[in-house]
Amino acid sequence: MPTYGVVDMGSNTVRLVVYDVEGGGNDQRPRFHSVINDKVMAGLASYVENKTFTQAGVERASKVLSDHLTRAAYFGCKRTDVFATAVLRNAENGEEAVRAIERRCNTNITLLSGADEAKLGFVGATCDYRIDDGLIVDIGGGSTEITRIEAGNITHTVSIGQGSLSSYERFVSGVFPTQQEARAIASEFERNLDNIADIDRFACDVAYGVGGSVRATAKLLSLGRRPKVFGILDAASVIERCLTDTNAFAHHAVRAVPERMHTAVPGCIILTTLMRRLNIGRVCVCKHGLRDGYLLTRMIPQTR
Repeated sequence: MPTYGVVDMGSNTVRLVVYDVEGGGNDQRPRFHSVINDKVMAGLASYVENKTFTQAGVERASKVLSDHLTRAAYFGCKRTDVFATAVLRNAENGEEAVRAIERRCNTNITLLSGADEAKLGFVGATCDYRIDDGLIVDIGGGSTEITRIEAGNITHTVSIGQGSLSSYERFVSGVFPTQQEARAIASEFERNLDNIADIDRFACDVAYGVGGSVRATAKLLSLGRRPKVFGILDAASVIERCLTDTNAFAHHAVRAVPERMHTAVPGCIILTTLMRRLNIGRVCVCKHGLRDGYLLTRMIPQTR
């Protein structure tokens, strides 16, 4: 059974997933499962200064990536790909920084566009659900991707330059936002949505959430089995609990989302703001997403 390695260099985490893959062919989607799923909270978005990805950021990214590549080699991966998203895409020197990391790690890095992320996230989400009509939502550390699906096809997509980590870095002074800071995050996201000329085209009843921010919201709703579907009142209750009883919420969050303590609530604020603006009634939580879509679309077909 062949193994494939995918390294996702995100704004908040740099993650290695090694997959076992079997089957496929005759227009059948191959079966896959992760052997390891190893993330490092590298916080690459914090290395952006005046829209420039710093030398310290290059060094941090290179160290984490090098360690991941060493682990992937240990598993004898048939192929290992590395891709980067918003933190490097949006930096003015992003391509230069990518080339510097490539030289240090002796590997190639694919810099995904916002449209790329939308398409790959859609492929990943359909591993969990058949999506004929709805919205794919991926709240990352440095950006939020929304993709409208109609009749099973992508009709509109947009990348919004605000994510959970960038919101935390810009607006939050402590671990959790205050009421004033929460309003500032929401207001900024509302402005970003208002700047999208065709934003009403994205309105729909059901959203499919991929990525860590949506899953973190689900985890904060229950320490037991997290819900697969939740509504806006559920998501809003997470924010309310954080703002009204921060100490009790902290004890809950440290068990539910220990590695996302600082970004979970900003991500939830973005999600609830989006749900209100687009009249989204419920969010279906997807187990699979961008990395799985990349595996299925850009790796397996090219090696068979």
